[in-house]
Amino acid sequence: MTGTSHTDREAMAAKRGNMKLTNPLMATAALLMVPGCTAAMDQGDAPASEGEAQGPKPRVVVTTDPELDDLNSLIRYLLYLPDVETEAIVYASSQYHWRGDGEGTQWFMPYGEYRRFGLELCPCTSWRWAEGEQFIDDAIDAYAESYPNLVVHDAEYPAPQDVRALVKWGNVSFDGDLSSDTEGSDAIRALLLDDDPAPLHLHVFGGGNTIARALLSIQEDYRGTDEWPEIYTKVARKAIIRASGDQDFTIGAYIEKFWPDIEIRDAVDPVPLSYNAYARVSLEDAVYYGPEWTRENITSQGPLGALYRTWGDGRQMVPGDRTDYFGETGKTADELRAEGFTVWAPVQPQGTFISEGDTPTYLNLIANGLRGYQQGGLGGWGGFFPLPAVREEYISNTDFAALLQESPERLKTHPFAAAAQNDFAARLRWSVTSDYADANHHPVLAPGQPFDRSVTPGETVSLDVAVSDPDGDPVEVDWWQWEDAGTYLGPVTLATDGTAATVTIPEDAAPGETIHVIAEASDDRELELTTYGHFVLRVAQEPGTDRRPLR
Repeated sequence: MTGTSHTDREAMAAKRGNMKLTNPLMATAALLMVPGCTAAMDQGDAPASEGEAQGPKPRVVVTTDPELDDLNSLIRYLLYLPDVETEAIVYASSQYHWRGDGEGTQWFMPYGEYRRFGLELCPCTSWRWAEGEQFIDDAIDAYAESYPNLVVHDAEYPAPQDVRALVKWGNVSFDGDLSSDTEGSDAIRALLLDDDPAPLHLHVFGGGNTIARALLSIQEDYRGTDEWPEIYTKVARKAIIRASGDQDFTIGAYIEKFWPDIEIRDAVDPVPLSYNAYARVSLEDAVYYGPEWTRENITSQGPLGALYRTWGDGRQMVPGDRTDYFGETGKTADELRAEGFTVWAPVQPQGTFISEGDTPTYLNLIANGLRGYQQGGLGGWGGFFPLPAVREEYISNTDFAALLQESPERLKTHPFAAAAQNDFAARLRWSVTSDYADANHHPVLAPGQPFDRSVTPGETVSLDVAVSDPDGDPVEVDWWQWEDAGTYLGPVTLATDGTAATVTIPEDAAPGETIHVIAEASDDRELELTTYGHFVLRVAQEPGTDRRPLR
């Protein structure tokens, strides 16, 4: 069933007497008072998202607020447009950024950033929102300048005018405000109700309230009707929320309570990209976040690179923003505090990577061969879902010079950090290179047998791949077991010989357990590019009989 119009929905809501949330100060609290809404949701037999048809490219909606790391994440995302089917890019708010309603309404929420660090800066009429804010449009302007070069290297890059047509304004007036429909929430609603059965990946760079408003409007219009059980099941199966935290608490306060069968995946970072990433990575990985590498491979590379934010770049998201001292250079934390800044992250060398805290929400959708977007938790550059049982300890250290001289054992090397950063850098090179022959491109990898295999304990399994390179570069294949992704706990015997490998399945491997083996094909170039083959070996109940979903 397709969505109804805005006018039709108003008529339906009025007929049933559903309450509309018109007072923004009451919006979040009123969620629990919407007629017919209960945490239990008597939705009937509504199964969780599983087994839906997967389109050739993942369908994606990006919602984002104007935080500097959101901008950086958006810049990287635009370089991966060929890998996904982008349905909308939506301006959103969060507790960190909201525009206000333009009518002088005073606003605050108890959890807001404006009430942290001993501050009491709101109620106020807006928070950290620049006049005339258009950071999404700015990024697309840079994409448009780069497009003539990008399309030389990948014909799947969409035309700039088609990307501009995807931009919508969502619920930006306040953080956590669900008081009214917007063009952004209406677009998300229509996508959730359309007839395409493929999963819809809803990316939450900022707050979740525009997505929550879309769901609430569906709930208001259909709950209590004969169509509701079917609509609930359809939406809950289709939506996959990929969130960079719950930045306005609408995910926890509304979506998880009233749409409990929607799959919500919090971002993890096997590729460290959050604030303080430079301090968290190993010595081996640190080069990809330092000022020299960042300057050479990102900020000097055309319009998109120039827009990218780094430490000490002289810029601010909003003039006078006391929490954005990242553009300052040559000052200590104490000096910045003396100037009125709220210093909440250690000062780093000029030109250093700051953050792309929202990029992990979409890294699994990249078509790099890891198959991270597929159902079943295969995993990719964005980690895997469900989350692993053990997370790395978060490390914050203000003495970066000393930190980088410590033993490499202080943090493990992330298996995908170098590959992901090189991949980003190579695409930025595409954006400034008009001749295909003057840039590097990804190796091609094809499996000699199915990626998904049913195996038995004690069996020796043969794997092989064929590789080639569009630039004629030599390609080296490394094989390794991805222990974190598998459910068999422990290493396996893995013998490799170039493009071939054999895996001995342990005798104690239990039925249903999985072993993940990666074939990693990298070309021999300065910015080497990597393509993967992701083999999943599942121990069968009986030889050849196990057909359950992976993981």
